[in-house]
Amino acid sequence: MKNPVSFAQVVKEELVTNIYESEDRLRALLSAYIRINAIMTFNNKKTNLVLKNENGKVSKFIYSQINSIYGGVAHMSYMSKGNTKKTYYIITIDEASESIMDDLEISFLEGKISKNIVRNDDTISGYLAGAFLASGSINSPLTSNYHLEISLNNENYAKWLSKLFAKYKNSNIEPKIISRRDKAVIYFKKSDQIANFLIMIGAVSACMEFENVRVDRDFANTANRLANGDMANMKKTLEAGKRQAEEMRLIDEKLGIKNIPNLKERELAYMRLENDSLSLIELANKMSEKTGKPVSKSNINHLFISLHKLYERLKG
Repeated sequence: MKNPVSFAQVVKEELVTNIYESEDRLRALLSAYIRINAIMTFNNKKTNLVLKNENGKVSKFIYSQINSIYGGVAHMSYMSKGNTKKTYYIITIDEASESIMDDLEISFLEGKISKNIVRNDDTISGYLAGAFLASGSINSPLTSNYHLEISLNNENYAKWLSKLFAKYKNSNIEPKIISRRDKAVIYFKKSDQIANFLIMIGAVSACMEFENVRVDRDFANTANRLANGDMANMKKTLEAGKRQAEEMRLIDEKLGIKNIPNLKERELAYMRLENDSLSLIELANKMSEKTGKPVSKSNINHLFISLHKLYERLKG
């Protein structure tokens, strides 16, 4: 049985099926992906780059784009890890590693991100897409715990990457950074910021899915809250009606409702004795019909306050 596809995988697979008409955007994507994902190895005093990923579609995309831009310098293989049945896709770059790092202005020692690589919104979008492809994750919109993060191995680099969000025009994203074991993690939790990020990096379909699920759930939650509120109000109405009916019975025993001087108070006392479940609005409507004059919910409330004072005096 296949494992269910995570929402993070949905986002990543959309990104690798997009058409990148701008080579600058694509180079920015590769720059971020290689900076975050690559491991440098040395063979005969030459630098090699090794890129490993569990997602075959992402690896094949990166492999094909490197070869498309730099002329067939990458090699791809795969390996299975023990009994976990996990398959890792491995991209190896040999002789061209240093020239690619120079062209994409990648430095594994410094945390800085070159302004030449991220010089406008288009290239910033590409760079953030590459960062998410390399180590991003996002919770399913079916959960109420909204969370998107990018895990990095350098705190200074994490700070530089977080600054890119503010440089993007009309971005409302304010990421935070936390340390988790040996990683620096950029994250944000607000649903509107997550949706904005998905649009920013080009995952438009995933954003639509995220928003549709979120709106449906929020609507259901609102309906539940309203239903719960209605139940709570009904309970309060019934409890108040029973208490008021008890007070009217005591007034009738001690004084006699017919002897209450105020006509409206007298009529209201009879109404409450007849039905202890009517709301204040329903009583106001009945009183208006009885007297031929408009009576509001507020009027009924004040009449009950006056009757309650009478009840307290008689009880005392």
